[in-house]
Amino acid sequence: MLYAETIRVALGALRANKLRSILTMLGIVIGVGAVIAMDGIGRGAQESIKDRITALGTTLLTVTPGQVRGMGGVASEADRAKLTMDDAAALEEQASLVTAVQPEMSRQLQLQFQAKNASTQVVGTSANYLTVRRYELLGGRMFTTQEDLGKQRVAVVGPAALTNLGIENPEAIIGEAVRIRGIQFTVIGVLKSKGQTSPFQNPDDQVLIPLNTARFRVLGTDRIRSISVLAASEAKIPESMAEIQKILRREHRLPRERDDDFTIRNQADFLTTFAETSKVFGSLLAGIAAVSLVVGGIGIMNIMLVSVTERTREIGVRKALGATGNNILFQFLIEAVVLCLLGGAIGVAMGSGGAMLISRLFAWNTSISSQSVVMAFAFSAVVGVVFGVWPARRASKLDPIMALRYE
Repeated sequence: MLYAETIRVALGALRANKLRSILTMLGIVIGVGAVIAMDGIGRGAQESIKDRITALGTTLLTVTPGQVRGMGGVASEADRAKLTMDDAAALEEQASLVTAVQPEMSRQLQLQFQAKNASTQVVGTSANYLTVRRYELLGGRMFTTQEDLGKQRVAVVGPAALTNLGIENPEAIIGEAVRIRGIQFTVIGVLKSKGQTSPFQNPDDQVLIPLNTARFRVLGTDRIRSISVLAASEAKIPESMAEIQKILRREHRLPRERDDDFTIRNQADFLTTFAETSKVFGSLLAGIAAVSLVVGGIGIMNIMLVSVTERTREIGVRKALGATGNNILFQFLIEAVVLCLLGGAIGVAMGSGGAMLISRLFAWNTSISSQSVVMAFAFSAVVGVVFGVWPARRASKLDPIMALRYE
């Protein structure tokens, strides 16, 4: 009963100073809100990346040119080791443990349709692109191997590229002429949307053209950006990677003492890198949360110390009427904890609302974790207890006679 009375007095004191209570909570509100919003955005991005990596297939291997290290360290992008059409052809002819080889070269170019134009990623690739990269067609068809060998000027357009050109009905452009770098192409198909999974890369904003057309008519180079390879099965991935490494080292005539000038990665590598990145990101968030909440806790402790000084006579009166030191300590501790919990609750609401607003405005995936909400809320309570103890103890130790004489 006495504790209930103490809680009632503590809450009454907070209600009596509403503005000060709100300002005191601001540090906790901002800290918790920022952590919840950042955690939501981070988790959304992580889930999108994970879904995309999984959607690519677990047997997909990606070969990319390696970095060249010169006298000054890592060289520029232009000085990367070469990966050419001959490498792709060697893999196609010699590899026995892979089911498909899909080379590609790309460049950011202008796509023009009638009087409209847009910048998009033009990808020169083989006819098996859809199978290897798990794309689907919304309409039309993919170009064939014969059209690739014949250097035909045909194109398969991504939905985002059409949107950038202001075309509302994707299927209406099939059979129409577009220009890439001033060269006329006929649109024969439209890709089905995969959805933008990153603010920095959109898999729908691209135009596919035959690899030999890109090589001889558009880009004028035999250097390719990457080679995607499908292993026969997940169990065969290590053997497939070893076989690819052996073939490419032989093609590049690398002596035994030299390292590979190319990189072979599988989806497990991507997932491992992703997990490590997530771990670092989580540690960063935890650090920001700790700093924000500690700063908020210090603010609450400061205000509570001022409150103890202002209410010295009130404390003296309560002690004179029979309240013990523990009653006073409990009262001020309750005030600090309630301030932190209220601040935490408002911060969770603001953070969740901010994450949803960002998701709506920028079309980013966000995901609010119940675990993060509970942890932020619990940490707020801990901050209230830790930073409320000192002011509460100071109030409980006041001498009632001296407190009553305080002016």
